Amino acid sequence: MTKYTLLNRRMNSEYRISQRKLAVIVIVTFILFLYALNRNSSCDNDESLSKESQHDVDNNLPIIYAVTPTYYRPVQKAELTRLSHLFRLVPNLFWVIVEDAEETSALVRNLVNRAGLSNRAVLLHAKTPTDFKLTKKDPHWSKPRGVEQRNEALKWIRKKVKHEPGHAIVYFMDDDNSYSVELFEEMSKIQRSRVGVWPVGLVGAMYVEKPIVENGKVVGFNSMWRPERPFPIDMAGFAISTDLLESNPSAMFSYEVQKGYQESEILRHVTTRDKLQPIASNQILVWHTRTEASKLDNETKLVKKGLPQSDNDMTV
Repeated sequence: MTKYTLLNRRMNSEYRISQRKLAVIVIVTFILFLYALNRNSSCDNDESLSKESQHDVDNNLPIIYAVTPTYYRPVQKAELTRLSHLFRLVPNLFWVIVEDAEETSALVRNLVNRAGLSNRAVLLHAKTPTDFKLTKKDPHWSKPRGVEQRNEALKWIRKKVKHEPGHAIVYFMDDDNSYSVELFEEMSKIQRSRVGVWPVGLVGAMYVEKPIVENGKVVGFNSMWRPERPFPIDMAGFAISTDLLESNPSAMFSYEVQKGYQESEILRHVTTRDKLQPIASNQILVWHTRTEASKLDNETKLVKKGLPQSDNDMTV
């Protein structure tokens, strides 16, 4: 076999190897390209979702100012965390948090920031007068709760909507109730100059308290507790168009009303029964729930033994 033949075979072999290497390089490069493309797409989607949770609001939907009075207790962070997840799902919700305190707390500020809601929330504070503050021995219904905080929120909202004209809604959203996302879809249907009403589950010692609706009109309520009230309805069962609050500055909550009359106190200033707008009449989208008080007896035992509490360096 001549040297020329051997050289030719060697060159052909190297050529085939080079082709295989080139094919492998092309395939690997293509796979890496697809991976990078998919990664960038995922990042863009994540960024998009993050922005949507803070900024993207359908301009056709009214802003819903959800007023949440709150105060420090062991379950406060848990309650507000649960609510914050709801806000992330409903972009036209604006959170008005009012703490029963001399100043806003780091706990609430940090929670709102971590939830990505700092652009859709305002933190206020208003301390309940001592005479109206519940003690540990007082039944939860014995004194009006949230009066100072809701009124502080109303002051802020009235100033806000004065400078930002347009249809908006106010809803009084306690931190211990349970809410469906669908409630706020229905609430967005409330018309200007109207008060929307709907059923509330597990309230008034009943499965549901609800407005009685005939031919699209509210003709009564099924409440068994003090049905003689002007509006026998739970705080979770109505929302108010902000133009009604602007045109009726005296619409506030009061310490000077009977037990169970806070709802009637504010509603009597802005509407009458025949003008109520029923929504979600055959659905239960909010429940009047209450978190059980945490039992922390063992924490006291730790302190007595001179040991640090279990939440040392943590915020529960």
